[in-house]
Amino acid sequence: MKCSQCNSDDTKVIESRDVADGESVRRRRACVVCGYRFTTYERLERPQLIVVKNDGTRQLFSRQKLLAGLYRACEKTSVTSMQLEKLVQSIEHELYACADSEVSSRKVGEMVMDRLSALDEVAYVRFASVYRRFTDIASFEQELSHMRERRAHDTLG
Repeated sequence: MKCSQCNSDDTKVIESRDVADGESVRRRRACVVCGYRFTTYERLERPQLIVVKNDGTRQLFSRQKLLAGLYRACEKTSVTSMQLEKLVQSIEHELYACADSEVSSRKVGEMVMDRLSALDEVAYVRFASVYRRFTDIASFEQELSHMRERRAHDTLG
C-alpha cells in the first residue's frame, strides 16, 4: 500500500480490526519513510451487481451511492453512521444472496424503505418522498397514513 503523502511503498500495518460484522478489515498503517499514518479498509470483492432502473437503463450497484442517499435522509436525526453501515450491509448481503446478477431499483428501494421505517420515521419519510416522487400533498398524506397503519399493526401484533 502506497503512502498518500509521499508515495512510498514502504508502509507497515500498525493495527487491524474487523468491522461491519467481519465483512471488512480496517487497517491503521504508518509510512516508514515520512511517518504519515492513514487508514485503509479491505473488503471482499464480489461479482458486479447491475441495478435495472425504472426506465430500463442499467448501472452498477454502488454501495457509496446508497449510503450517500441514506445520509441525506438521516440528516439531523439520531441515526448513527454505524446503523447506516449495518443497514447497507444487510441490503448488500441479501442482494448477493439472491445470486442474480441484476436487480431492479424498485427492489433495492423497497429493501431500504423496510429497514429505514424500523430505524427512524423521519428518515423514512424523507427517503420515501424522494423514492416515491410525491407529486402532491395527498400522496404524501397517503404514505403517512400507511406508515401509521403499519406502526399500529406492529404495536398490536
